[in-house]
Amino acid sequence: MKQLITFVRKEFLHVLRDKRTLLILFGMPVVQIMLFGFALSTEVKNTKIGILDQDKSQTSIDLVAKIDANQYFDLDQELKSIHEAEDAFKGGKIKMIVVIPEQFSQNLNSGRKAQLQMITDATDINLANQINNFLSNIILDFYGQQTVQQRSGILPEIRMLYNPQLKGAPNFVPGVMAFILLIICVLMTAIAIVREKETGTMEVLLVSPMKPYVIILAKAIPYFILSMIILTSILILSVTVLDLPIKGNLFLLFGISIIFITTNLLIGIVISILAGTQQTAMLISLIGTLLPTLMLSGFMFPVEDMPIPLQIVSNVIPAKWYYEIVKNIMIKGTGFEVIWKHVLILVGMMTALFVIAVKKFKIRLQ
Repeated sequence: MKQLITFVRKEFLHVLRDKRTLLILFGMPVVQIMLFGFALSTEVKNTKIGILDQDKSQTSIDLVAKIDANQYFDLDQELKSIHEAEDAFKGGKIKMIVVIPEQFSQNLNSGRKAQLQMITDATDINLANQINNFLSNIILDFYGQQTVQQRSGILPEIRMLYNPQLKGAPNFVPGVMAFILLIICVLMTAIAIVREKETGTMEVLLVSPMKPYVIILAKAIPYFILSMIILTSILILSVTVLDLPIKGNLFLLFGISIIFITTNLLIGIVISILAGTQQTAMLISLIGTLLPTLMLSGFMFPVEDMPIPLQIVSNVIPAKWYYEIVKNIMIKGTGFEVIWKHVLILVGMMTALFVIAVKKFKIRLQ
């Protein structure tokens, strides 16, 4: 135990003496949370749309007022013709045009089909779909308040569970947690043993009486403690800055995060054992963990929309399971009875990686 403590202390000193490493460890979570929480948010905010009101009735005025009262859109009500609207599109001044045709209110009040035309700039297909969905919900709600809908007995009610305001933070924070913890844990530990080999201190470890698993633990413990501090800071920033409350059990979230952090630390240890140089270890870490996490974890793109082979490959990525767990605990407030399968998979990955790390290290000792 004394040897383990001494070795852990040595690793801590390596980290604490490197100001650049400390900047990465504690600066990255803050930057990522702020970046994804605000700058890279997918929320529709202050999107400029044009209104071409050809009806000029009280009903059309009420509809425009309802759209204008929404925080998501910034209206341009000065359009006089469809040609003027096209020029506004080409100039990039607006993202959508809502055309209210003549006799709109008359058709609506008489029970006939009242149509609206929404013309959207689809150069950014994701933004176009979001604008269409937001505005369609507003118009549907407007129709639901009219007597025509009430007389027909059709009064739709739309509810958005868990994220009624459609904020971006509930989607990004779980992904950022998985992304940051993976980068910190894997990158920091990936160069741990490689650094010992390059500086010539590996020979000292090879002739020491320390067991392989003790050396692995000593390498991982400092980064484990630092990762827990980073996790705590991410949660504090999420609650205080992004106004994202943790609806589930906080102790359950920390417990599963420990499993995920340990899994990532072991990935870094395995890479550091197999790599010959620090540059190689970092390259393998970035290509082998960073890109798959971004592409296949469900953080950036839905896994369900991917081809079947990629869906199968995504199952071996720990961040995918952790991302689902964090969403369930933080956003939905679910308990262990819902996520136990995900947890079991992470525990299996952690165990397999620990066995591989010890086995490979034994081979090197020979």
